[in-house]
Amino acid sequence: MNFAFQRGKIIMTPKLAIDGSRFPAADDEYTPAQRRIIDASLARADADIKAGRVSKAFPDHAEFIAALQKEAAKLSSKKTKLEAK
Repeated sequence: MNFAFQRGKIIMTPKLAIDGSRFPAADDEYTPAQRRIIDASLARADADIKAGRVSKAFPDHAEFIAALQKEAAKLSSKKTKLEAK
């Protein structure tokens, strides 16, 4: 913390814990060819989302497990129907 007295007031200014200017930007991290591959993958992912080819987001793990068990029950009932024929 830096302290200064200005115009009858004490001014407290926090020091930066990490100097961000010392770290490289991600712009230089990939070659142009790698960047094209990444951009193409992101474009395909966006197309999947727009087309609705994504699974539901669950608010917590309990609902996710319940949905998995429900789908598993559907699959096991189809299997027993096929075996009965």
